[in-house]
Amino acid sequence: MLEIAICDDELFYREKLGKLLKRYLQKHGLQYAISDFKSGEEFLEQCSNRAKYDIVFLDISMEKMNGMQTAQQIRAFQSDTSIVFVTAFIEYAPEGYKVGAERYILKDSPDEAVSECMDAILRKRKGSQVQFTFLEGEKKIYIDNLLYVESRKHKVVFFYMEKEIVNYQIYEKLDAVEEKLSGSGFLRIHKSYLVNMKHIRKISNYIAALDTGAELPVPRRKYQSVKEEFVAYKGAL
Repeated sequence: MLEIAICDDELFYREKLGKLLKRYLQKHGLQYAISDFKSGEEFLEQCSNRAKYDIVFLDISMEKMNGMQTAQQIRAFQSDTSIVFVTAFIEYAPEGYKVGAERYILKDSPDEAVSECMDAILRKRKGSQVQFTFLEGEKKIYIDNLLYVESRKHKVVFFYMEKEIVNYQIYEKLDAVEEKLSGSGFLRIHKSYLVNMKHIRKISNYIAALDTGAELPVPRRKYQSVKEEFVAYKGAL
C-alpha cells in the first residue's frame, strides 16, 4: 500500500491535490492511504513521519518551517521517500536538487502534472525493490529502506525501516545476500555485516555510525579499505 502525505498550509490546495491523487490511484487500482498536514511542524511532530511515507507532496512557501526545510529533515534521516514540491514559483527548482526532489508541480496547473509525476515515481520505485523469501514469508522490500544485514549463525537478519525498524530473517549465507544486492550501494564492513552506504553517517575509530544511531564494528584489517570504498561512494553521489 502506498503511504502518501500532502503538506500545505492552504486547505484548498490540500483538497485539490488529494482529489487528483485519489483519481489517479483508483484508476490504476492501487491501494493507498493519504494523510494531510497544514504545516511542516505538524508533519515533523511524529518522528516516524520522516520515514513512514512513500511519497510526500510539500508546499515550498509555508510559513515558519517551509517545504525545503521540511524536506531537509526527511533527508537527514533516510533517503527513500519520494519528495515532490508544490509551488507557484518554479525558480525554487535548483534548491530542490539538494534534497533529491523528484518533481515540481505548479499550483496553477496541477491536473496533468500529477499523473506524469506519479507515473515517473512509480516506475522508479518498482525498479528499486528486491524480493526475498523470509521466514516471515515472501516479501518485496525497498532497497533504500534496508539499513543493514547481519549474519547470525545459520540465519541472516535484515534490519529494515518501515514505520519503525523491523527484522526479517532468512536461512541464507551473507555472501549470497551480498551477491543479490551487488550494485545497490552495499558495503561488506565485517564478515558478519553488510551495510547500506546510504545510511552510513561516518566511519571512524573502527566504527560505522548509521543515521539511525546504530554503530557497527569495522575490523582493523578491513578498516582502511572499507573507509576508502565509503569515501569513493560519497564522492560519486
